[in-house]
Amino acid sequence: MKRYLILEDGSSFAGEGIGASIISTGELAIQTTNFGYQEALTDPTNAGKILVFTSPMIGNNGINAIDYESIDPSVRGIIANDIALNISDSENFEDLSSFLKEKKIPAIFKVDTRALVHRLMEEGTIKASIMDTNDEHAFDQIKALVLPKNKSAMVSTKNAYASPNVGKTVAVLDLGLKHSMLRALSLRKVNATVLPYNASPVDVENLRPEGIIISNGPGKPEEIIDKITPVLDQFYGKYPIWGIGLGFLVLSDYLDFGLVKLPQEFNGINYPVIEQNTNAIWQTSMNIDQLVLPDSIKMNMNREYFDLHSELNAGFWNIKDKIVATAFNPEGAPGSHDADEIFDYFLQMME
Repeated sequence: MKRYLILEDGSSFAGEGIGASIISTGELAIQTTNFGYQEALTDPTNAGKILVFTSPMIGNNGINAIDYESIDPSVRGIIANDIALNISDSENFEDLSSFLKEKKIPAIFKVDTRALVHRLMEEGTIKASIMDTNDEHAFDQIKALVLPKNKSAMVSTKNAYASPNVGKTVAVLDLGLKHSMLRALSLRKVNATVLPYNASPVDVENLRPEGIIISNGPGKPEEIIDKITPVLDQFYGKYPIWGIGLGFLVLSDYLDFGLVKLPQEFNGINYPVIEQNTNAIWQTSMNIDQLVLPDSIKMNMNREYFDLHSELNAGFWNIKDKIVATAFNPEGAPGSHDADEIFDYFLQMME
């Protein structure tokens, strides 16, 4: 079935349709992950995006039960060079086509993704639609579309829930939390309670936590900062606080650090960061469009991490103020486990 990716400037890319047969509109985003397409598809940070995979083929491994980052994906579609239509016969895996239909996600393959990625790198944010036609009416619809604000409100849990264990107690503010973060905490026997993005200081205090995590998520810090500020005002310096992804940006904004828009959003698993004290280089997973200007940090940090591409700050921690912040996802999923030790730093802070 022929389908079209229609860009807001009137251009289009033709390919073969797969997945849900619906019209879908969103923001195009490059996804550089060479593996782990299931994690990328189900990552709440990708809410509202149409993902353009740079990998030559996706789908050959199928979908399995343990690699979901959220049960109900919020991506608006996927574009790929090629999609494997058949996988090995196994009851433990579902083919990608069936998964996309089940989750109501449209997809197009046999698209010149190299040309599309070049366009995205030149133009930045582009609105687009997946449709069965490429007439002028479709272009008008895309131009009139207003991309949603405060996506964290869309993907955050509506009710608090527990991820119980027997160790330290942590309150997690869900701005678009990945399941793998809870898995990583559980492996370290952390007793986590997940709260909505707009939880009050009283909600947090009632848990008597020994630490607070502000999770990853979609959107921009200015859309969410007013909901997180009361919690930071109440508990900054009292409990260890760790911001990840969007949480990193929120914490940096709260501390009045200068946020710099990246020329191209980081969305993949191959972003190297260097640690200032040891010169250790980690390959990290990021899904973020801003980092911190190093000169804007007016406090002494025990450790800082810098993106090797831009030389901007991608993470820091300060023992005195009990803060940790990472633009990257330390648990990977997908990606390497180079940054796993960040979990240990945070747990030590709670001692």
